[in-house]
Amino acid sequence: MVLFGATSFVGRLTAEYLARAAPPQTRIGLAGRSQQRLQDLQASIGEPATHWPLFVADSGDAQALEKLALSTRVLATTVGPYRRYGLEVAGACASAGTHYADLTGEVLFMRETIDRFDAIAKESGARIVHSCGFDSIPSDLGVLALHEAAAADGTGELEDTTLVVRAMKGGASGGTVASLKDTIDDARGDRRLARTLLDPYALSPDREAEPSLGAEGDMRTISNDRALGMWIAPFIMGTINTRVVRRSNALQDWAYGRRFRYREVMGFGSGPLAAARAGAVAGGVLALAAGLAIPPSRMVLDRALPSPGEGPSESQRRSGFFRIELHTRTSSGARYLCRVAQQGDPGYLATSVMFGESSLCLAHDGESLPARAGVLTPATAMGDALIERLRAAGQTLEVERVS
Repeated sequence: MVLFGATSFVGRLTAEYLARAAPPQTRIGLAGRSQQRLQDLQASIGEPATHWPLFVADSGDAQALEKLALSTRVLATTVGPYRRYGLEVAGACASAGTHYADLTGEVLFMRETIDRFDAIAKESGARIVHSCGFDSIPSDLGVLALHEAAAADGTGELEDTTLVVRAMKGGASGGTVASLKDTIDDARGDRRLARTLLDPYALSPDREAEPSLGAEGDMRTISNDRALGMWIAPFIMGTINTRVVRRSNALQDWAYGRRFRYREVMGFGSGPLAAARAGAVAGGVLALAAGLAIPPSRMVLDRALPSPGEGPSESQRRSGFFRIELHTRTSSGARYLCRVAQQGDPGYLATSVMFGESSLCLAHDGESLPARAGVLTPATAMGDALIERLRAAGQTLEVERVS
């Protein structure tokens, strides 16, 4: 496998994880624009990276990307913003039959790769797998695990399903901020792209075949949810993860259910201050989005937000964590709960584990993977094989039937 963008913030973390966790027989290469920076990274990691080959390639050099894709079985890329820098990388892998993984949270990029490269990848046998980090592995694999538990019990299809972020601690990197700004700019400049972002089934392989379930738009305000027994607010990543999970359902011929409804929220409990906390978080998210959309306020935010290549400190990464619950009710009325948790900053330390294990899964577990090719999701490309890898790497992912 080759790690492209290895000297980026999350690229370095992933390279360090692979040096610790990859089986001895794994052949790993590091790729990026600068030979010197790649050598510096290699030296900082030490053994076994000393013998990893280095590849110099630019995301805008189609010939170099073609050569890179043809040189490996798996190409894992951190080079973003992905719609700006990633289309040629995904296209080179689709044409070469090389499996591909990324960390994108950009719905517009994913939609474009589906339209341009899905048929090509199916023909070549490539698995093009987006969102192999905190976006969107806990969501995608958590729902898959719920579906498998209900199917094993014979309790019917999934219906109302909600992911609740119960606790989370982590920071932001400059790369994430850059992707968010690019998405806002794209939507402001093109109404068609804005409509795509608002479509809850934006990543569907067959939009016309999706069931009509009424309003499934993204949550905008806080509410006191009686079924969950808590105040809830919108989860900023829900606008991405919900589209990925719905694509997984459609790619499996709507195996989760034709009446599968899915949303993602943040939970704040039921105490006297819960509503205030939910309102503060929802207001902060809206203020950030509005601030980045208006040029004068963006200039102010740019001085405060991290730049590309910057991110949380080592102590911040180690003290971070996430705890997520996924609640579902099946068509027979049975209820299930899936808990997903991991230590480490969600977007960086925890993501480097998820991304590293996704790459190793694509490289080593071919016979155990679903027989699919094309532009896929973590659940449809790797499924149970990745769940088992992540459990072995320390992630909690467990399902129980509840009253």
